[in-house]
Amino acid sequence: MNDSTVAVIVVAAGSGTRLGHAEPKALVPLGGDTILGVALDAVYGMREAPHVVVVVPADRVAEVRRRYQPRARAASAGLVVVAGGLTRQESVARGLAELPREIEVVLVHDAARPLAPAAVFDEVAAAVEARGHGIVPGLPVVDTVKRVDAEGRVLETVDRSELAAMQTPQGFPREVLESAYAAAPADFTDDAALVAAAGVPVDVVPGDARGFKVTVPSDLHRAEQLVAERAGGGPAAEERAAHRALPAHAAVPRVGTGVDVHGFADDPATPLWLVGLHWPGERGLSGHSDGDAVAHAICDALLAAAGLGDIGGMFGTADPRFSGAHGEVFLAETVRRLGADGWRVGNVSVQVVGNRPKLAPRRAEAEALLTRIVGAPVSVAATTTDGLGFTGRGEGVTAIATALVLPA
Repeated sequence: MNDSTVAVIVVAAGSGTRLGHAEPKALVPLGGDTILGVALDAVYGMREAPHVVVVVPADRVAEVRRRYQPRARAASAGLVVVAGGLTRQESVARGLAELPREIEVVLVHDAARPLAPAAVFDEVAAAVEARGHGIVPGLPVVDTVKRVDAEGRVLETVDRSELAAMQTPQGFPREVLESAYAAAPADFTDDAALVAAAGVPVDVVPGDARGFKVTVPSDLHRAEQLVAERAGGGPAAEERAAHRALPAHAAVPRVGTGVDVHGFADDPATPLWLVGLHWPGERGLSGHSDGDAVAHAICDALLAAAGLGDIGGMFGTADPRFSGAHGEVFLAETVRRLGADGWRVGNVSVQVVGNRPKLAPRRAEAEALLTRIVGAPVSVAATTTDGLGFTGRGEGVTAIATALVLPA
C-alpha cells in the first residue's frame, strides 16, 4: 500500500489539434509509448513513489486506467484516472477532489511536458515541505523581450533579468491549493498564478531545459529525438556518451571535500537557515542565498568528488535566480547534475564548527531532511574551537563536508 503524503496530479485532458493528431495530446505516440506514458515514467521515478491522479478526456478514462495501472503497481504507487473538465483549472479541481486524506503536498504537472526529469519533481516536493508555500520550477529568459502593441509596433524592451519562464510540476501544500481553488475568482494560466492571487507566496526554483512543453509538431519532433537519445540510439547519444565517458580508473568510488564559511549577518532580523532548517530566534548568516554553509559545503564535496567543479562555478553569486534561495535548491540541482554525469551519492558526512546554534536538539531532524534531499545517508556532527578564531568569537559558522560518490 502506498503511504506517501505526496500526490502528483497529471493534467492530460487537452486536445492534440495543434500537433496535427486526431488523438488527445497526451495519447499522441512518443517513442514506444505516448506523451502521457513518458511523463508518468518521470513521476514514478521519484525517490518516493507518490499517489498519482491522471486527468484525461472523459471518453479515455477506461483506456488510460487499463494501460497504465500495471505501471503504477510496479512502482508501488497509487493511480486514479478521472475525467477532465472544460478548462485546465476545472480539470485540476477534479483531480484535487480525488486525493486521499493523508496527502499533504500536491504537485500539478502538465503531461505536455513529458521529459521533465524526476529530480525536478523531487526538488519541488522537498521545497514545498521545507518552506510551506508554493514552489514553481522556472528557467531564466535568455532572449531579448519586447512589449508590442496590437499592430506589432515595439513599445519598450522588458528587463529580462526579472523574468523567468515557468514550468511544471508546480507544488503546493494541499490546504493552500484547495483553498485557492475554492476561492478562485477567474481562470488562471497556471496554478502558481491562482495561488498567488489568493495571497500565498510562490518561490521559483531552477527548472530544467528538458521540461519544455510539446505544443506544435516541431516540439514533438524534438521530444522524439530526446527520447531516442535517452534510449541510447542515434549519433547525438553516442557523442554525449563519449563526451561524458569516464576514464578507466573512475569506475570506482570517489571522495570529495567541501568547505564553506559564512559570517553572521549585520541585521539581527536576518533569519538563520542551517542544515536545511530554519532556526527561529537565531541571527542569520550573510550570503547571496540563504547562507546555509552546510548545504553549500555538501554541494562542493559532491561536485569535487564527481569532478564537476564547485558551487560557485555552477550557480554563481551574480545569478539573480539564486538570491535568497534555500539550501535544498542547490542540493537537489547538484544531485541532478551528478546523475546526469553518471554518478550517484553513496553517503555524506558534515562537521559544523561554531558556537551557535546548538545542533544537538535538531540533529536527527537535520539528518532526515538532508538524507531525503540528497537521496543517500547524511550524517551531521558539530564542534567548537574552544574560543579560538572567528567561530570561537561567535562571528560565524564553518562547515566541512566529505562525500562519497559511486558510478551510477
